[in-house]
Amino acid sequence: MKTADIRSAFLDFFRAKGHTIVPSASLVPANDPTLLFTNSGMVPFKNVFLGSEKLPWSRVADVQRCLRAGGKHNDLDSVGYTARHHTFFEMLGNWSFGDYFKREAIVWAWELLTEVFKLPAERLWVTVYHTDDEAYRIWHDEVGVPAARIVRIGDNKGAPYASDNFWQMADTGPCGPCTEIFYDHGPAVAGGPPGSPDEDGDRYIEIWNLVFMQFDRAPDGALSPLPAPCVDTGMGLERLAAVLQGVHSNYEIDLFRHLIDAAAALTGVADRENKSLRVIADHIRASAFLIVDGVLPSNEGRGYVLRRIIRRALRHGWMLGVRGEFFWKMVAPLVAEMGEAYPELIARQPQVEEALRAEEQRFGETLEHGMRVFDEVAARAGRVIPGADVFRLYDTYGFPVDLTADIARERGLAVDMAGFEQAMNEQRERARAASRFEARGQMPAELAARLLPTTFLGYEALQAKDCKILGIIHEGRARDALADGEDALVILDRTPFYAESGGQVGDTGVLIAEHGLLKVGDTFKLGGVFFAHAGRWHGARPLRVGDVVEAHVDEARRQAIALNHSATHLLHAALRQVLGGHVSQKGSLVAPDRLRFDFSHPRPLTREELLEVEARVNAEIRRNAEVEMRHMPYDEAIASGAMALFGEKYGDEVRVLRMGEFSTELCGGTHVRRTGDIGLFKIVAESGVAAGVRRIEAVTGAAALDFVAEEERRLAELARLLAAGGDDLVDRARQLLERQKKLERELESLRAKAASGEIEALVDAARKVGDIHVVAARLEGFDAKALREGVDLLKQKLGDVVVLLAGAQEGKVALVAGVSGAALGRIKAGEVVAHIARQIGGKGGGRADLAQGGGEDAPHLARLLSELPAWVATRTSAAA
Repeated sequence: MKTADIRSAFLDFFRAKGHTIVPSASLVPANDPTLLFTNSGMVPFKNVFLGSEKLPWSRVADVQRCLRAGGKHNDLDSVGYTARHHTFFEMLGNWSFGDYFKREAIVWAWELLTEVFKLPAERLWVTVYHTDDEAYRIWHDEVGVPAARIVRIGDNKGAPYASDNFWQMADTGPCGPCTEIFYDHGPAVAGGPPGSPDEDGDRYIEIWNLVFMQFDRAPDGALSPLPAPCVDTGMGLERLAAVLQGVHSNYEIDLFRHLIDAAAALTGVADRENKSLRVIADHIRASAFLIVDGVLPSNEGRGYVLRRIIRRALRHGWMLGVRGEFFWKMVAPLVAEMGEAYPELIARQPQVEEALRAEEQRFGETLEHGMRVFDEVAARAGRVIPGADVFRLYDTYGFPVDLTADIARERGLAVDMAGFEQAMNEQRERARAASRFEARGQMPAELAARLLPTTFLGYEALQAKDCKILGIIHEGRARDALADGEDALVILDRTPFYAESGGQVGDTGVLIAEHGLLKVGDTFKLGGVFFAHAGRWHGARPLRVGDVVEAHVDEARRQAIALNHSATHLLHAALRQVLGGHVSQKGSLVAPDRLRFDFSHPRPLTREELLEVEARVNAEIRRNAEVEMRHMPYDEAIASGAMALFGEKYGDEVRVLRMGEFSTELCGGTHVRRTGDIGLFKIVAESGVAAGVRRIEAVTGAAALDFVAEEERRLAELARLLAAGGDDLVDRARQLLERQKKLERELESLRAKAASGEIEALVDAARKVGDIHVVAARLEGFDAKALREGVDLLKQKLGDVVVLLAGAQEGKVALVAGVSGAALGRIKAGEVVAHIARQIGGKGGGRADLAQGGGEDAPHLARLLSELPAWVATRTSAAA
């Protein structure tokens, strides 16, 4: 059975069992800053299990795309070298939210595996948690699995309920036993059944895990029954395909065979078992789907993980001898394999290819740059390249470690791998300490279980009376009261405060009680549906749960935010009109003082394009169209032409924002009533933020008028300085620039003549060391460029020569060394410049024929230069 048929059969089976089939969520978890990526099938339903989100269905089935290549769950370095590790994988899952429980989940799993997929029953083993007699009884008495093939697994991870067969989302909250189904590959494969001493072998492979969430775990470890137990199952598509297709490795299934064939054709490798081909086939899936989900290569966060995955694939291509572009060409074969299941892959194929091609070209430049840095490192390293330098090549320049080792080996050098690992571990610790993906606060489980979602009143009003305090959270724990001067998060039953979402910042203001007030400095969501008002309490007595307050939003600030948010929608539409339909939002910030909009586009915008975008937005502002807001079903909204932001999480019912005929988008933010309220839109900056992503910053309303006034002030000041009127200002500036360029050319010509005379004098003063010339001199007023030109000229005139020239500026010395002719066989330029640089508190290195460095303008520099011929004599005689 082909992989595509397995997907379809799984979904068809559970559709017939009354399940709603939902599409895969994005690899980027929606509104969950605690995770880098969607790393399991349950991630999209996390808030449902926590009780902070309700779905319209009680039975769901899906095929969820997952990624494990960063953070806690990271299989990257194992990919390609084991039979079942992947960065990207697909998880088949069926879910019950307070509907069916153990019996149906177990019976249906057995039915699907044995009757639909026709797996031999005698090859299936199951495990249960050691106290879960209910699951054991269903397997044994109803399904008929022999007791010999049912294994009870206890607490095998060092603590109560810490077991392979007991699942929990976190240290507290929903949890419960699970039952796992294993497939026996037969005695020809080494390994024992689950729970045995040799269970890590490959004979018995887990294919399906059925989790029964039936308990709520308290901070003290006590378990209490959940009011509505749930079922969460996960079955790896690739593992199941390997079993159904009669192969032992996931890389032998049809999907991977086709991708490996494509990789082999592009790299010219005949051996289909080559581990590098497996890496390339795996990594194209992860790379392409991350880009589809809006992630682009960068140097931080998710983009950094994507860049690592891409460069790992490119490195394996390099190891196979590929020196040109190849990886982006894997996208078309991937689309052929998976496009039917994931239409978004087809729709975004051009953008995926473009992003990968740009990264591939950039990596080529990285290799070229890295080679230059490697030469500098090797020139001063002696016989062993220090681990710190290996790490710098890897971390700063993206130069693969094994490539460093290969080149070092070719040159007869060793690599300090222990030092590299130490530097790598230090970097990991820094990353763990400084770059964790954490929410600003967590909703305590005991609060989420008893509270209803906050009702938002802020579309219609900026003030509200009789708002009841339902919860107070202080340092992550629920409190009953808050004392004067304490900071906390306050949850209300209803509020006019907008919680940060969709790029729009949260509201500020005050909550007023009879006995004091809470100054709200920010508002954001906890658990997706509870509005947290972050602030400090000032009152004569404590603020308590159950108190009633008046909520007052900072009206002027909210209005400024609304101007910028509405302008962002107009900007998005204008960019698509001017640049093309490939433009899609990649991020935004809507603040009271400015707006920032990130979007997909492969190059900087021209001045003409920026002016056209700005003109279209302002034309729409002058048109003063009414801003209409409607609620409608998601499918109907998309069918009507509304734009949805990819990666955002939408419910069945959505809010559609329409601005005349110009812009229609799904949006939950706050906006102006008519486009004319924006007043004026002015772009203040355009820049690049990542490969294929541009950023526009702009201001509106009073801030735009202030910007224009400041520009006019600068122009007036410039006109005064140049003694020119407005009409003559540009001509006057152009005349001055042309005059400056003429003077600079004349000055450069005079410098060149002076330098030529100094170089001629150095030719005459060259010292002979055996059969080669040595020149060492300090040249006043020479920068690094002039020094390099001087070295090149001396090499041309003297032939067999060792040259070191020094030029000083502001207490620093630039050094350039060159070696040519017969001298090249005995001494390297990097050695020459490093010898001097070390003695003046600096460093340097480079190629054998040209190197440069620098240091302090030390008093003993003159002596070092005068002693250089003797040092060269010692080095060249030793080499001879």
